[in-house]
Amino acid sequence: MIIHINDRPCEVQVGDLLLKVAQNNKSHIGYICGGNGICQSCFVYVKEGADCLSEPGTDEKTFISDKLLQEGGRLACRTTIRKEGSIKVLTRAENLRRIVLGLNVPGFITYAQTIGYNVVNQLPGGVSNIFNRVREGRLNPVDTLKKIGSGLGPASLLAVSSFMETFPFLQFPASILCGGARGLVSTAGNAISSLTGGRLQLPGICGPCCESEKAPAFEPVTITVKQV
Repeated sequence: MIIHINDRPCEVQVGDLLLKVAQNNKSHIGYICGGNGICQSCFVYVKEGADCLSEPGTDEKTFISDKLLQEGGRLACRTTIRKEGSIKVLTRAENLRRIVLGLNVPGFITYAQTIGYNVVNQLPGGVSNIFNRVREGRLNPVDTLKKIGSGLGPASLLAVSSFMETFPFLQFPASILCGGARGLVSTAGNAISSLTGGRLQLPGICGPCCESEKAPAFEPVTITVKQV
């Protein structure tokens, strides 16, 4: 069965979690909290096939306003494929990207107002939901923090990738800046290597002394013990 996430075809099976489907098919859906349903980074808009998905649960209804639910808003970490059918999903990041690229000012204002309304009105209930889940043992704070830590890296890469896709004209200046930074680091590494005779090297930088024989880090010392 094929569904579409951000217009990208993704192979799925009935019972699959929408977030895992996106990850397996390299589609852009965030997942900072690791699927614990607390960060909303996996928020998506279901454009088609809502009846093929599981019903929104308590956790989703706590974090998503009625208005966003009516617009097809779901948390991918809480949504499973219930039956076969035509399913089309748009992530929050991709929706915003299309609004920006289309220079849709009214759409952007509406988007910002909707998200702001959702945050202000759902935040108290969301905090209470997290507290209750921790108290009931359904949410492990330590495990959640570990998942958040491991998810920050992919989330950062996703943000950078989405930004570059939205503003491709910035790719060349960014590559120049990266090249310049690498050049500065290389120059500094070479200078340090020359001053220390190759004894000190910056990680990943091989100075001009690398090709020559390096001085040993430790010089052998002979110790003589005289018996009295």
